[in-house]
Amino acid sequence: MTSRNQIGSQSVTSDSQQTSTDGPTLLKCFKKKKLLCIINVIIIVILFVTIPTVIIKTNKIKLSTVTTEITTQQLTITTDNPTTRVQSKPKCDKWKQRGITVAGGNKFGSQLNQLNAPHGIYIDDSKAILVADLMNHRLVEWKYNAKEGQIIAGGNGEGNSLDQLSFPNDVTVDKEKNAMIICDAGNERVMRWYRQSQTNPQLLVSGIYCGGVAIDKDGSIYVSDNTKSEVRRWKEGDSDGTLVAGGNGGGYLRNQLKRPDKIFVDKEYSVYVVDSKNHRVMKWKKEAKEGIVVAGGNDPENGLNELRLPYGLVIGNLGYIFIADSENNRIMQWYEGDTKGSIVVGENGGGHESNQLNIPRSVEFDVEGNLYVTDSQNQRIQKYELCTE
Repeated sequence: MTSRNQIGSQSVTSDSQQTSTDGPTLLKCFKKKKLLCIINVIIIVILFVTIPTVIIKTNKIKLSTVTTEITTQQLTITTDNPTTRVQSKPKCDKWKQRGITVAGGNKFGSQLNQLNAPHGIYIDDSKAILVADLMNHRLVEWKYNAKEGQIIAGGNGEGNSLDQLSFPNDVTVDKEKNAMIICDAGNERVMRWYRQSQTNPQLLVSGIYCGGVAIDKDGSIYVSDNTKSEVRRWKEGDSDGTLVAGGNGGGYLRNQLKRPDKIFVDKEYSVYVVDSKNHRVMKWKKEAKEGIVVAGGNDPENGLNELRLPYGLVIGNLGYIFIADSENNRIMQWYEGDTKGSIVVGENGGGHESNQLNIPRSVEFDVEGNLYVTDSQNQRIQKYELCTE
């Protein structure tokens, strides 16, 4: 009994000790669980607050990025739009205003470094200058940077034999045949001289008081006739030309011309004519019955909408018409459809300084876009370099 009691007593005592030990442990566990629960709640709360914030911020970042991209695109579009492009003012005009004398300029005379009333010019791909040296009755070639010219046609005194010229006033080049087409005005004819041999010149057209010559992409030759107030086209082998402008007597109507001079033919076979005595430039489209006034046509004065006895012209790459406005001593630029032009060079009145002209007769470009002007009464050819500043 005692032993059982002892055993029982020990058992009771042992249970009692376990019970008293489990109480604090459970309390501790409860406290730990409670703490863990609180921590978990806090974490959950933090997550609930933080995650949306991160998402919102991320979306804001994405939205900001998209907005930036859109803004960049808009800025790019605005920059590329020519109507809204902001350009700083160039340091000079498109061409420098002071010309460089590249042929003549040594007073009038017949020496190889001189010219006498030069008129039409042609600039080839090597930048050699072919000059119709009117009063010297010859064609001279000034190679690039040369100090004097070389006679390449005429130069045998004024006359009407095949090796002579009389007041030649214009020249162009048939590149395919490597031949010069010369407006031999005093002899009322058009001549062809081959550049290489410079022998066996050929008579192409006779009985025409030639004011200007041009050639189209097919090799057909166009000639203006001062006295008949018309322009005709000759194909190889033609005995008579085809009327392409004027031909209705001298006058100011749109189907008439009055002393037509230099001409230009574009790739669409439209013929631009300097209608000198009408103080205007006309454009005759292929097979048109009348022309369109594309420059001048107002009073013969010096306003920006006026020309006075224009003489030469050329069409630039962008369709601008460049005109030797001879009596106003300036070169004008017009765009078809404009009511007025702008002065390219020669704003300083007639004179002999490098920024002046005296009765300019022709205007041309070289392959680099430099501008050349026949400054006839200063006996020189002026080059105006393309402005790159």
